[in-house]
Amino acid sequence: MKRLGLFLAASLLTAAPPFVEKQDIFPLDRQHNHGSSIVELPNGDLLVCWYRGSGERQADDVAVLAARKKKGASAWSAPFVLADVPGFPDTNPVLWIDQKQRLWFFWQTIVANEWHTAVTQIRISSDYLNDGPPKWESSQPLFLKPRNIEERVKEAAARQPDGVAGKFWQTMLKRSADKYFSRMGWMGRAKPFQMPSGRILIPLYSDGFSFSLVAISDDHGATWFASEPILGGGGVQPSFARRRDGTLIAYMRDNGPPPKRVQISESRDNGETWTMAADSDLHNSGTGLEVQTLKDGRWLLINNDTERGRHQLTLSLSDDEGRSWKSNRRLEFDPRPERASSFHYPSIMQSADGSIHASYSVFLNHLDNGEPRKTIRYARFNTEWIEAGGPE
Repeated sequence: MKRLGLFLAASLLTAAPPFVEKQDIFPLDRQHNHGSSIVELPNGDLLVCWYRGSGERQADDVAVLAARKKKGASAWSAPFVLADVPGFPDTNPVLWIDQKQRLWFFWQTIVANEWHTAVTQIRISSDYLNDGPPKWESSQPLFLKPRNIEERVKEAAARQPDGVAGKFWQTMLKRSADKYFSRMGWMGRAKPFQMPSGRILIPLYSDGFSFSLVAISDDHGATWFASEPILGGGGVQPSFARRRDGTLIAYMRDNGPPPKRVQISESRDNGETWTMAADSDLHNSGTGLEVQTLKDGRWLLINNDTERGRHQLTLSLSDDEGRSWKSNRRLEFDPRPERASSFHYPSIMQSADGSIHASYSVFLNHLDNGEPRKTIRYARFNTEWIEAGGPE
């Protein structure tokens, strides 16, 4: 008991003081700025990307921009173009560093102004530490044949009752039998996950199906194959964490009917097959989220934990691999009944020094007679700040 007391006392002495700092990456803008992703580079610089244009999928001027914050710098660089297919919207960009310290960038080009016409594109770079865009060593589209999609959808449809749910699954069955529809429109949102074996899992989803699947590579991204679909009632934009026993957990945005909850699915074969998505106890208003495994083994989730709206963005810590979330703190919150602000589509990661970095969309809808102003906000904080609780 004495030894335990000494250990706890030492832990208290070495605990870091809580801190949080926030910074808008660029001034509030009239254009649509959304869907960011953030990474720390090996030299300590930060790189963030997002898409900007006069709209989303229905505006053809949408491009992916990026900005860099050098280690120790107080400000972000001016935005620069990371991808722009002329005449087509480019959306949902993701940045990620693999085990070989290569920078990955993938995003979607929307072919016919509908989400289900998206084509995912991947670029990889080993030369990305200089100012401006990286030098890409490879660039390719990601084409997949979803594994056993028609069979799995048929099984799910057979288990559904008549009525609205049954009609939904009959529509999904028809789409899954269409080779073109079933192979198009698979999009990314959250960061890839790399297994200890080196296997890479890219989380994907389809608005045409309103469910998810995984792109899998066992040769460092040279070739890809698809998992079986992650079926359920609107579980999209998955983000992965892995338990010590090897079980993969997918946390998903809820695009389905109420109750609005974070949806969860499990895989026990390294991402190739998945359980039917089910509601968790965590609220989600049909907005993007991301989960990360921290260096101390805890899981961190960032999520709009409300059934309606995007006015509340919350950080949650789990010390039992997602079975419960004991520490919760709002990173952003707008208490006004008209919900004049929204904070959503977050990206999160832990840097080498142990601090947490997040980027997310900020829409201020109360400015200019209701015309929203938008930016991407950056936040840096530590787990002690989450655990301390209190106002955001």
